[in-house]
Amino acid sequence: MEQSTNMKKKHPSALHPGILILNIIVSVLGAIIGMELITRLGISTNTSIVGALFAILIARIPINIFKSFRDINSQNLVQTAISGATFSAANGLMLPIGIPYLMGRPELVVPMLIGAGLAVVTDATILYFSFDTEAFPAIGAWPPGIAAAEAILAASRKGRKGVLLLVGIAGGVVGKMLTIPTDIFGVAWIGNIFALLAFGVGLIFRGYAPQWFGLDLNAMYIPHGVMIGAGLVALIQIIRILFKKDEGENSAGENFTRSLFEMKKGMGRGYLAYIAIALVIALAGGLLSHMSPAMMVFWIIFAAFAAIASELIVGIAAMHSGWFPAFATALIFLVLGMLIGFPPLALALLVGFTASTGPAFADMAYDLKAGWILRGSGADPEFEKEGRKQQYIAELISFMVAIIVVAFAHNFYFEQDLFPPVDRVYVATIEAGANIDVAMKLLIWAVPGAIIQFAGGPSRQLGVLFATGLLINYPIAGITVIAGLIIRTIVVKIFKQEGQNSLYVLGAGFIAGAAVYGFFTSTLKLGKK
Repeated sequence: MEQSTNMKKKHPSALHPGILILNIIVSVLGAIIGMELITRLGISTNTSIVGALFAILIARIPINIFKSFRDINSQNLVQTAISGATFSAANGLMLPIGIPYLMGRPELVVPMLIGAGLAVVTDATILYFSFDTEAFPAIGAWPPGIAAAEAILAASRKGRKGVLLLVGIAGGVVGKMLTIPTDIFGVAWIGNIFALLAFGVGLIFRGYAPQWFGLDLNAMYIPHGVMIGAGLVALIQIIRILFKKDEGENSAGENFTRSLFEMKKGMGRGYLAYIAIALVIALAGGLLSHMSPAMMVFWIIFAAFAAIASELIVGIAAMHSGWFPAFATALIFLVLGMLIGFPPLALALLVGFTASTGPAFADMAYDLKAGWILRGSGADPEFEKEGRKQQYIAELISFMVAIIVVAFAHNFYFEQDLFPPVDRVYVATIEAGANIDVAMKLLIWAVPGAIIQFAGGPSRQLGVLFATGLLINYPIAGITVIAGLIIRTIVVKIFKQEGQNSLYVLGAGFIAGAAVYGFFTSTLKLGKK
């Protein structure tokens, strides 16, 4: 009887006037926050938790028009919208359009904005058709998604889990105040143990290699080479999953709500969309005057491949660790483009296009994970699919708002010489050029990356996560990951599954507390500036 009632339950619509209006308002807020943070501090914060808390507060206002927000699924739509707007405005739009401007080609900002906007939409659409498949299962970690869901559930249910979450949030805030990356503690208690161990080792090695071994990993292109090797093997592993025998359109299997057929169709259409977008960027950017027609065709094919490969690598890292190396993967494809011999303008458009894919893929996956938990962890497949569709609509609306906000506001930043810091890295890399020595270093270090990824298999992603750690100079995070994994191992050994369940909630609290603290302190820094 209970199941029958649940089957008839209607999910809130993202186009409901009340939800739509509020989502547009929070999307404008999220886009502004994203632009401010990416240009002034070089980061884009996780506004998903802030959006969830905002929706929870609104639900407590004793006015009829806010009654609909007492539904946790309505709160999930608000959280989805602000999160999508923040990451798309910052990573997906402002970052790409700053590159041609810094290269002295401001007339290419609009074509790059159009291309990046289309890429962000395509990015999220591919994820929509890939989420809860064998490659990107809903049962995967996606730690920030768990944190957002647990925050919403704790507010609605209270009880022991609510207390544990509040303890975790307090721990996350206090740890951040003491400069301890407590969000990493939370990730260590939620994510894949083997993948996180590889991530932690990579972080520590990157941070201490100069002192321990006298090695400058960046100068030797070790992180880039390892990621190229691991990334290529990871792509082959995903392709093997895609080409497994699939019984047809409706064969989602017992554990997944999406079939391999649907994912293959989504990936195929996504790649064709990327080719079309790359063609638009190439023609609008005047690449024909810089390259032969044959070279331009090759650029279009390579750019589309870079876009889809980047988002898959970013998605894998995000699923297991809650971190995504979007800046670094774009830099890797930039270096590969330089070795191929593309001219500077083509390289600028290539890295901008590649950088615009990945963040929306990862961020939307976090939001869908949160929604999946709130909707009962897949207990009702039809309700789950409908909820996911409404989140997708909310995400698309947030993208449209972000595109409009960035289109109107970007000049305000650029005229003050405010750009995402990584844009200057990309431009400096293009101006420095590449040579055969760089190619050899990438080739040499790609071999161990490929071996590690192959040895770990598609479920552990050791190579990609090790390379992600090598690309981030944050050794304290590596130490925190290892400490968190040791605590997790001890707790599970003593308290078994009950201990792991408590760590899930505590970990979500740590991530939430760190995100809220980071959001407000970043905003205060902007006020001082």
